[in-house]
Amino acid sequence: MDLEKAIRDLLAERDRISGIIAQLELMQKRETASPVRSQKQRGRKSMSDEERAIVSNRMRQYWESRRKSKNGQSEATA
Repeated sequence: MDLEKAIRDLLAERDRISGIIAQLELMQKRETASPVRSQKQRGRKSMSDEERAIVSNRMRQYWESRRKSKNGQSEATA
């Protein structure tokens, strides 16, 4: 009789431990499935030489057009 009770207790303990293991494995899968988000970098973005040349040309055209429009306005008002 004591042997049967010991077997039932051990089987119940095994089932309880199996349930805990299953929950822990599920938690582990959830942690590895979600990607770790790193914080966004702050500050200036570095540019390649080609990108820098494109920006330089665009700004050169911008300031040239500003000078032309300013010269055109000052001659018209004078």
